[in-house]
Amino acid sequence: MADVLIQTEELSRAYQLGDNEVRALRGVSLAIAPGEFVAVMGPSGSGKSTFMNLVGCLDRPTGGAYWLDNENVAELDTDALAAIRNSKIGFVFQTFNLLARTSALQNVEMPLLYSGASAAARRDAATARLTDVGLAERMDHTPSQLSGGQQQRVAIARALVNDPVLLLADEPTGALDSLTGVEIMAIFQDLNAAGITIVIVTHEPDIARYAKRVVTFRDGVVTDDEPVTDRLSARDILETWNDTAEAAQ
Repeated sequence: MADVLIQTEELSRAYQLGDNEVRALRGVSLAIAPGEFVAVMGPSGSGKSTFMNLVGCLDRPTGGAYWLDNENVAELDTDALAAIRNSKIGFVFQTFNLLARTSALQNVEMPLLYSGASAAARRDAATARLTDVGLAERMDHTPSQLSGGQQQRVAIARALVNDPVLLLADEPTGALDSLTGVEIMAIFQDLNAAGITIVIVTHEPDIARYAKRVVTFRDGVVTDDEPVTDRLSARDILETWNDTAEAAQ
């Protein structure tokens, strides 16, 4: 599986609710190669969030197998899963999940506290990632001093600070206006072009068109898995919008 980053075989997850068993995932077999950009779609209750939680090592399957970067993580205990999350996976959430009274720089440094990095190394890595997402002049600002788009950039920088092999994003544009959402997707496309593997969960077909591949879930199974043939370029859209705004002035 040298050319596969994510490999699931008959992956399943069931929950017990009183006397009832809810089968949220029903035997999903899927492979994602290094450098792919995959959008995961499906209606509420389709299993897409359960799949993301399992891929992100936030939950454990009740059946099947899951390999991440050639390691069978489905069999790991809680501590080992936490180590995998910290070293190999970066997370970006719809609600940003930033510490309110902490600067952007300190928010981005946070994952490095668990890896034993020195204060100087933490600051250097966080500074570099914030610069990468265009926030070099906002490092000392707290979340309340930043716009929604800027907060999401901080969250992306935090997700990348440990140099993960996989970036997972759950509805990353859901709390943003259209323009800011395209700006965030431009960052994701730039990161993917640099070789980072990205998997995003979204309910918006237009957002999925920024990815290279769309996997659709329904009733706990994959119903469709297709390449994006009409892919959008976020940078091209932003350039067009800027040209239109300048022409209107």
